[in-house]
Amino acid sequence: MKTFMKPSPIIGVTPLWDAERNSVWMLPDYLDGIRAAGGIPVVLPLEMPEKDADQIVETCDGFLFTGGQDVAPELYGEKACPSVVSSSERDKLERLLLSKALLTDKAILGICRGLQFINVFLGGTLWQDLPSQHPSEIAHKQKKPYGIPTHNVRLNGDLRMLLGKDVIDVNTLHHQAVKDLSRDLTPMAVAPDGIIEAVKMPSKRFVWAVQWHPEYMFQTDPNSLAIFSCFVRHC
Repeated sequence: MKTFMKPSPIIGVTPLWDAERNSVWMLPDYLDGIRAAGGIPVVLPLEMPEKDADQIVETCDGFLFTGGQDVAPELYGEKACPSVVSSSERDKLERLLLSKALLTDKAILGICRGLQFINVFLGGTLWQDLPSQHPSEIAHKQKKPYGIPTHNVRLNGDLRMLLGKDVIDVNTLHHQAVKDLSRDLTPMAVAPDGIIEAVKMPSKRFVWAVQWHPEYMFQTDPNSLAIFSCFVRHC
């Protein structure tokens, strides 16, 4: 008698974009994290017509919204400050994908910019530049190596239940963060300076996002691998 194994979930990964080089690219860490958790990562194109987006959302079991350029402040009704470097190409792609992924209740994980974009898409706002707008003793943008944790976060909700801990150490690589949290989201982790570091969307099957970078730590940090694994299971 043959034993049929459930196929691995296919996970669409939003691409990274280098405007100066006119280049779509990807950090292998995102893909490796998905593979380590049992998923099949597929890097998506930067531009796509809506009919292609429909087919991609139908084909993929989940979506990873990666880090990268700042979310355009115009999307939450503000004028950009000098330190903002945004990408209209990524904003356009991710608005299209996120709207369709939410509508079909696909599993979603956001990392860094991914958290920020999900919050803005759902009506929230951002601190455009933490050093000038929300000064803190915590340096939220660490130097290399990126796989070394530099501050802690206090957990609650589903993330606390998953990891079985009240506090974990995380890495950090961002100059923007959630200012006003969308009413559709709830916090799952907060830094000592009050910055929201993880969120979920309770009305959906699985929409989680973290401000730190588990893709840089999953090989040595069980907490990071657990986040990828939880996401892939829900895919």
